[in-house]
Amino acid sequence: MLFQKSLSRELTYTSIGVFSVLFAILLSTQTINMLGRAAQGLIASNAIFALIGFWSIGFFPVLMILTIFVSVIVVLTRMSREQEMAVWMASGKSLTDWISPVMRFALPLCLLIAAGTTIVEPWATQRSKEYAETMKQREDMTALSPGIFKESQSGDRVYFIESYSVLSGATRNVFVQVTRNGEVSSIFAKEGQVSTDEEGNRILMLQDGRRYTGEPGNGNFEVLEFKRYTVKITEAGQLARPSINSESRPTLELLGSSAPADKAELAWRLSLPLCGLILALLAIPLSHYNPRAGHTYNLIFALGSYLLYQNLLWLLRDGIASGKIPTALGILPAHLLMLALALLLLHYHNRPARPMLQRLKNLLRRQSA
Repeated sequence: MLFQKSLSRELTYTSIGVFSVLFAILLSTQTINMLGRAAQGLIASNAIFALIGFWSIGFFPVLMILTIFVSVIVVLTRMSREQEMAVWMASGKSLTDWISPVMRFALPLCLLIAAGTTIVEPWATQRSKEYAETMKQREDMTALSPGIFKESQSGDRVYFIESYSVLSGATRNVFVQVTRNGEVSSIFAKEGQVSTDEEGNRILMLQDGRRYTGEPGNGNFEVLEFKRYTVKITEAGQLARPSINSESRPTLELLGSSAPADKAELAWRLSLPLCGLILALLAIPLSHYNPRAGHTYNLIFALGSYLLYQNLLWLLRDGIASGKIPTALGILPAHLLMLALALLLLHYHNRPARPMLQRLKNLLRRQSA
């Protein structure tokens, strides 16, 4: 009982620290990425923090898998290095006795991963797309900024106004350039009024101006003088409805789908919780510490095992998505391979130690036989 309590307590505290560090690193990286995309005009600047929040929710399962794997390796490696493992072994504990408390620690986290991959992550992905599109449309609605040229999100209009009253919607000295089908229309007006028509469209009513229409590089321009001219800024009730793909589709819909992309996404979602359990089991033998060799080799092998596991999952997922693997169960070989590796390493490190002379005698007997 003391053995399990001490291990569970240390795994819990270590996992909190590991999760915090990994989350801080990934959050800062994603924030820089979002700021770069906002600077390029790919996303709305006032949507950065909301999109980071949706991204954090969607990335939570992968982050929890890393937390489980790193926490088990860190705790058991420390116990081996400080001879706590030797004390437990001397009291009658074998390496397989560590499986139960480690699985008890990993299982609730893997259930959270399962809930995240099957329920939360698809919702977050879809809401992130809808929110990004909504904020792009709102930028069109605020395209009138006094004193600066501002391009609409669609890229076919450029606005410039000298002054703008937020309360009355009145504008002065307005310039609007509209590009359609290779023709450029440049509109100049002394005054304007921002309002909403009967259908709910946001419009800019221009007064006393001219419109020049023609193709760039061609001297043939059509000049039109007007008393009133209406420019539609946004459509009424325009609501973002991004297309639903496999990543944002609910899990229940994926179960009944025969599309290869849906099968691949279903296999991926169900694989992540299983991946967390297998990596927790694999971390037990990987944390073995040899005082003479140090723990550098084990850390390199642990990193290589994780990368191998993830690459195998991605490879099989791509095979399912392309139709080369006909069923979602085609991702199971990756799990079976890593499970076999974990059991093999457990057996290797759990075997009874034999003197070198006895091992050489057994080897010579096998060769002579």
